[in-house]
Amino acid sequence: MLDDLKLVTVCERAICPNLRECYSQQQLTFMILGDRCTRSCRFCAVAHGKPAPVEADEPQRVAEAASRLGLKHIVITSVARDELRDEGAGHFVHVMDAVRKRNPGITVEVLVPDFHGRHELIAQVMASRPEVFAHNLETIERLSPMVRPQADYRRSLTVLRLARSM
Repeated sequence: MLDDLKLVTVCERAICPNLRECYSQQQLTFMILGDRCTRSCRFCAVAHGKPAPVEADEPQRVAEAASRLGLKHIVITSVARDELRDEGAGHFVHVMDAVRKRNPGITVEVLVPDFHGRHELIAQVMASRPEVFAHNLETIERLSPMVRPQADYRRSLTVLRLARSM
């Protein structure tokens, strides 16, 4: 079904060790905005490089997959899209809106990139009222420059603080 809808899951692309367990419980983490990240973090198995253009019909395809699977909760994450003016924040909103329209009552969790700590982008995502807002730190502050060379530990904490305040 995922191939049919041309969807990507972080479960497969990041080679998650819990893949079978989540699939057996009909839990998926959809990875929007393509399968190529603009960053190259050492901990991640997702390919990096120049990403493909954003697919305008992706929100409807994610919503359709959630419907076909009968999901009650959906997790939406993405690759980093630093080259986009809004770093993909608007696409997160479009996906959440499409998922909720097609699947009334579903809860939505977003696992976002750091959006370079840009308040207006975090506010844009939060305005769609995800039930869960998440952002990964991956490691401790001391190791962050080595593991996440294009991110910043304190900036990530700021992202979480901003979302919490909203």
